Amino acid sequence: MNDWFILSSGLLAALTAVVHLIAGGKDVAAPLLQSSLDEVVKLTLYACWHLVSVCLVLSSLALLSNGIGLVNSPPMVAFISALWILFGVVFLVITVGVAKPQGLFRLPQWILLVPVGLLGLYGIA
Repeated sequence: MNDWFILSSGLLAALTAVVHLIAGGKDVAAPLLQSSLDEVVKLTLYACWHLVSVCLVLSSLALLSNGIGLVNSPPMVAFISALWILFGVVFLVITVGVAKPQGLFRLPQWILLVPVGLLGLYGIA
């Protein structure tokens, strides 16, 4: 296990969580709450935004814990890394499949999600 790659994965994950909380709160969550969507749909999406927040924060803490040696769990790192890669793939598929005219940067979340997962997997390889 290469702790430097796992630590890098955790640091990038923490940065991603902070960006999600600050920029996502301003650019996604706040406009969502002000939208005219059905109340159930709106609140469900808002709850999902918070679920993602919890996932990003806790997984970054788990990666950081492994990276600094508090925890030594390659299966945990592998699981979290796979989640982050798959989260990135979801954004890529939606961007390429649905938001085609705007290109890959219409939903740029994959730019942070995929490297977190790759760094984590490389760290346990």
